[in-house]
Amino acid sequence: MIIRNAIEDELSFIREQRLDAYTEHAPKIPEEHWKVLKQSILSDGDIQPGVERMVAEIDGVIVGSVALFSPEIKAYEGLLEDELDYPELRMLAIAPQARGKGVATALINECIQRSKAKGFSAMGLHTADFMENAIKLYGHLGFERLPQFDFEPTNDGIVVKAFRITF
Repeated sequence: MIIRNAIEDELSFIREQRLDAYTEHAPKIPEEHWKVLKQSILSDGDIQPGVERMVAEIDGVIVGSVALFSPEIKAYEGLLEDELDYPELRMLAIAPQARGKGVATALINECIQRSKAKGFSAMGLHTADFMENAIKLYGHLGFERLPQFDFEPTNDGIVVKAFRITF
């Protein structure tokens, strides 16, 4: 497996793969919440300065991706009262056929290494309970809950929960 920076020509493919990876959650949540999540997944918010996009390749095929947002970017503007002072991992997506092969862990570890290299002592992320496997993985990797940074984007009872790992 190779972890590398995504190139601009791959962004359309990455977004479609991201949508494919997240679509399994659509039946678990209200339709309006899925619309908001889908819009975020397909947005170009990951092309602004201060965002690093990475992909995982196996045998020359992209099987996963992630974006690492610097703390200067207000990734959740209007949703969080306090801004975060550490990088935020976002839009982690693994192709369904590549799950269980360590791809997510490799991408998360790359984000941690890049955050450390920039002098940060922590990295965060947000996810929701309907992403059961992701929550298990984050717990296994040592992420802690930070409920003070939770938010509810669509007022439907689904709380997007904050996690952070310190290093």
